[in-house]
Amino acid sequence: MSNDPPAMRHRSPSHLMRLAIVAGYFLLSYPATAMAELSVASPFTENAVLQQKMPVPVWGSADPGTAITVEFAGQKQQSVANADGTWKVQLDPMPASAEPQTLQVSSSTATVSFTNVVVGEVWICSGQSNMQFSTAAVPEIQSLAASSENIRCFEVKRTVAMTEQDRLEGKWTEQPPNSAVAFSFAHFLEQAGDVPVGIILSCWGSSSIEAWMPREMTETVPHFKTMMDEFDADTATQDRIASILNGKKPWSRADDIFLRRQSNILYNAMIHPLVPYACRGLVWYQGERNTQSMFGMSKKPWFSRHSGILKYGPTLKAWIKRYRKEWGNEGMHFLVVMLPGYFKPLPTGPQMGPEHPSTHSWAWMRESQLQSQELPHTSVVNTIDLGDLKNIHPKDKLPIGQRLALLAARETLGQTIEAEGPKMKRVEVLDDRLVVHFEHAEGLRTLDGKSPTGFWLSDDSQKWVPATAELSGQTVVLSSSELTHPLYVRYAFAGKPKVNLVNAAKLPAYPFRTDSFKP
Repeated sequence: MSNDPPAMRHRSPSHLMRLAIVAGYFLLSYPATAMAELSVASPFTENAVLQQKMPVPVWGSADPGTAITVEFAGQKQQSVANADGTWKVQLDPMPASAEPQTLQVSSSTATVSFTNVVVGEVWICSGQSNMQFSTAAVPEIQSLAASSENIRCFEVKRTVAMTEQDRLEGKWTEQPPNSAVAFSFAHFLEQAGDVPVGIILSCWGSSSIEAWMPREMTETVPHFKTMMDEFDADTATQDRIASILNGKKPWSRADDIFLRRQSNILYNAMIHPLVPYACRGLVWYQGERNTQSMFGMSKKPWFSRHSGILKYGPTLKAWIKRYRKEWGNEGMHFLVVMLPGYFKPLPTGPQMGPEHPSTHSWAWMRESQLQSQELPHTSVVNTIDLGDLKNIHPKDKLPIGQRLALLAARETLGQTIEAEGPKMKRVEVLDDRLVVHFEHAEGLRTLDGKSPTGFWLSDDSQKWVPATAELSGQTVVLSSSELTHPLYVRYAFAGKPKVNLVNAAKLPAYPFRTDSFKP
């Protein structure tokens, strides 16, 4: 059976020549991974953070048959390089430790040592521009640096590759990540767990979820197969990618954007070389790019060929499953950042404004993102009270970091805390009103002391009207003078809704709808 990726088989000579040109660039840019005397995988450098309480793979390359010894924190593990020149050992689970130690890898003829290595919580932070959004742009997050300790970062160099790479560029530093969301998350997680926190930052603005998907997902995601078939047939795009990679640096802004808007090739260069570095999970702040259309695979512009909003939910779930398979860890936790309030209506639906639930808006993307919670070990951070009506890059990133850390502390550190806002549990349909029952609703109230806002009602006519809402214990009672027998409710289901419903922890209620109407 061939070891080539499935989509590389049975291609034309001209196509293979283009792949060879691009591959040649990477052979010149990165160290070889086979037949080398002794090499350790890229994610291992000085100042590294290793994952606590979990087996820790350490891998690399050497001449076939070379005996390899890995030593760290009193452990000594051994392996022998395979016929293809690769080797891997696994360190036993270790407790957290901020005491700097040395990770040593040796053969009979060479030794590679990495100093100042600690053990704690490791998270990958990935996505597009709102994950890349600089710490310096948010002074309240930048000010956290003075009180932050034991936070380290490995920032992956932004580049692309036509095939899956074994190595990448980057190094661990004792500095927090230059990402407002990743840094604030790390800060509050370190405070909650009192352990070192290591962030692997691998993100790039304008990228779609498909940019971060391995090619093998063409077997499980139909629209992605179409995208990759089109990519393989697009010789002009491949020639331009090769020209950019072999051309002068730094890239022009146009070339940079062109690369990051491609499918698959970001994963090849920026994620695959990290596998299977031990980590607790992955924070995913992405989705804006995939909101260009409701139904997906638009013909124009070229970079709107992707899932769109409605197919994003099943695509996201397939992507999470695939990453867990790549890492060999079904318990790998995913923290998905819900897209916050923003209003740019799509032309495919009614033009009813930023607060109306009928408009084709980001409300539908948030519903798709929430579908990921159908998988175990997956959480969605609620941002419905955040964002900006017109700015797709809002600065209110601090609450996102705080809420991410709350979820991580509860789900991965075992802390008994409230980490979510009220969630709809069930809805009673009475004669002239609806009663919404919530979970995570201790101390259910509104921030401003007024009646709850953001609720809309409808019947089978599919005409939505604002609801009159009243708090009653851990429920909200809804009615409307415009509806005699309301049947359905939508809450915060709009591009930029006005919301005020929270629990005692001041965490906002999650958006929801009880109807099954099509957009």
